[in-house]
Amino acid sequence: MASATARHILVDSEEKCLDLKKQITEGGDFAALASEHSSCPSGKQGGDLGSFGPGMMVKEFDEVVFNEAVGEVHGPVKTQFGYHLLEITSRD
Repeated sequence: MASATARHILVDSEEKCLDLKKQITEGGDFAALASEHSSCPSGKQGGDLGSFGPGMMVKEFDEVVFNEAVGEVHGPVKTQFGYHLLEITSRD
């Protein structure tokens, strides 16, 4: 079965999400920005979500994590929780 590891930053607006993505693209540290800005408890661990398989996260996450490029920051990804930046750190 497929599995992946990822980290994310959860914020309440698309604008904030795009601003954080720009900061990361310009060399900002993903983990530091997650710790400072993410409203998800995972922010305290730099946004680390650990390892998970298909169906363990919301559908919008699965679509990105199991189909997009590893090692890149994707988003904004809108879910019922808000807007996410997702970085896929590995996938088997």
